[in-house]
Amino acid sequence: MTQNTLPLDGIRVVDFTQVMMGPCATQMLADFGADVIKIERPGAGDLSRNFFGEPSEAAMNNAVFASLNRNKRSVTIDTKSPEGKEMVYELVRNSDVVVDNFRAGVMKRLGFDYDTLKEINPRIICASGTGYGEKGPYAHKGGQDVLAQAMSGVLEKRQDPSIPQSIYPTTLCDYTAGMHLVQGVLAALLAREKSGMGQKVGVSLYDSMIAMQMQEAAQWNTHGEVLNWAAMPLTGVFDTTDGSLVVVGAFKANPLRDICTALEIDDLSPEYPDLASQRANKPFLQGVFREAFATNTTAHWLERLEAQDLLCAPVRPLGDALADPQTEINEMLIEMDHPFLGKMKLVSSPVHLSDAPVTVRRTPPKLGEHTDEVIAELELAKTAGRAAE
Repeated sequence: MTQNTLPLDGIRVVDFTQVMMGPCATQMLADFGADVIKIERPGAGDLSRNFFGEPSEAAMNNAVFASLNRNKRSVTIDTKSPEGKEMVYELVRNSDVVVDNFRAGVMKRLGFDYDTLKEINPRIICASGTGYGEKGPYAHKGGQDVLAQAMSGVLEKRQDPSIPQSIYPTTLCDYTAGMHLVQGVLAALLAREKSGMGQKVGVSLYDSMIAMQMQEAAQWNTHGEVLNWAAMPLTGVFDTTDGSLVVVGAFKANPLRDICTALEIDDLSPEYPDLASQRANKPFLQGVFREAFATNTTAHWLERLEAQDLLCAPVRPLGDALADPQTEINEMLIEMDHPFLGKMKLVSSPVHLSDAPVTVRRTPPKLGEHTDEVIAELELAKTAGRAAE
């Protein structure tokens, strides 16, 4: 790979995705060199363009949309019209991957399902992200991040039964499934190198959340026991005089003794020497910890906890994390000049390749910005094909 060549150079992706799960997947493909052509509805586009009130050009190029759509080209197509369908088919003839995150059955109704598209291009890879899968009793239900949290068992878990259940506030399921979608596409591209043929790739929010709980599932299926890492007796979030911190009281020979040392309280480990006794007395132990932590600052307790080699960290807002030197050193922010938002910083890729650093080659596209450009390329491809006959 030469210095200016990205690993997915030469791969063209027809991208029907919108909102989060699909766009975060296709953005990663685009970041590493794929030519991602985003298919959008005329006048409306990706639903993320319309998060913020009445549609306007500025509103349709908002920060949320920008965060998921760099390095892509936007083409507006009426996919229900004969002309629009033919344009999609022509794109498929000249592409490697088609990605969607519609409900099961939508691509078939549009005439863009794998069985149809492989007749046009046997090498095409069709990757679909759904809510629950493409078969079964939930296949045609609307999929969404919070619903997947609830249906998969993730939402039911909490640190303590006294704490109300609550929605995980970041798009945990969408991002996880999006990254699984990337894995599926890359695996299918590698398989095509051997077989010369494309295939169907399927990922769902539901499956991704079940997979995330592989340890918990093994414990339940084998022993009928609930494994809840957040409910461990010596682990918790504790308020201090100026904030809060988290302590993970595990992975040590005697974490209770070390916590007591850090908190400058009597050693409770002789009275509660094992995990069973600590679990049985968790409310008491957590109450002792809570009272002690409330007497001093976060920085004070972090220093003392770290002196005992205990796993701990401050609980802090996103802004603090983004401003942290570690974030900069890890190259997790990428700058660009946006035509509507000005100079802005976006989260970069968490995958770092030494010979293929992520850059902004294209700013997030305006709706339909590249329609004429792509049509001209398709016409050129048709002309070249006729000349070769």
